[in-house]
Amino acid sequence: MTNEFRVVKLGENIGARIDGVRLGELDTETAAAINTAVNTHKVVFIRGQQHLDDESHYALAESLGVPTTPHPTLKFDGSKVMRLESIAGGGANQWHTDVTFVDRPPKASILRAVELPAYGGTTTWASTVAAYQQLPQPLQQLADGLWAMHNNAFDYAQVDPAKLAAIEANPEAMAKHANEFHSTHYETHHPVVRVHPETGERALLLGNFVKAILGVNGAESRALFQIFQDRITWLENTIRWNWELGDVAIWDNRATQHYAVSDYGKQRRAMHRITLAGDIPVSVHGEHSRSVSGDASDYSIVDTPKPLVA
Repeated sequence: MTNEFRVVKLGENIGARIDGVRLGELDTETAAAINTAVNTHKVVFIRGQQHLDDESHYALAESLGVPTTPHPTLKFDGSKVMRLESIAGGGANQWHTDVTFVDRPPKASILRAVELPAYGGTTTWASTVAAYQQLPQPLQQLADGLWAMHNNAFDYAQVDPAKLAAIEANPEAMAKHANEFHSTHYETHHPVVRVHPETGERALLLGNFVKAILGVNGAESRALFQIFQDRITWLENTIRWNWELGDVAIWDNRATQHYAVSDYGKQRRAMHRITLAGDIPVSVHGEHSRSVSGDASDYSIVDTPKPLVA
């Protein structure tokens, strides 16, 4: 690790910038320092990494953990990276934690900007740890006992209305994407509150892959989901990043949600992402998430880290 390595805090509840590092294959000390920064600040940003390509991006991922395949169902022609390119003029403009429909969501995601629009295309992250900590004690106790059903059913109703004209002009592309996304049905029951395997912090595990809160009726499910989801996206718990070419973002998928803002019209936006294998979430009562449908072993190993706290 160089003497120039520096972590600059950007927000009270989430976000930091790392300066003085050249990403790629990392030495053990630098990799540990980056992982510590991610655990502490939930998302970190590193500018000036124009030298990275898919191969060195993958080497970076190997330095920080065990890379997964790009996605459980989307194959990207055998690529090692997930190519996130604007479809029908927009991004993934929904709050989500990556791949929670499997029993082993990634521990972290590493995203780099490949092609950017002239304006717009920002991404916002939210701390699910801060959201839990801010809950009044009665709501914490309620959340601690709740479980949610997550799956990968493609919901056309959640498509951004701003995209509809482009979708209607090319419905085959959207249908192909939806069919591939749901080519294998995955369903997992996760606790609404998970215990972070390294820091021991409690975090809300929700987002747009949640289809129901278990054990209650539909109206109650929607109400409970909204109570806790709204806390996550309070502005005080978020940070919004204006991308520049050469930027890399690394975030703790166990402690955040994120939202790619669809505000760049029909311009092209291309990002490449690699996720790192994670553990099976554990509730505050010591119960593990339960896979109901779909075998995710081809997507990712289960990587259970050693806790940083006793």
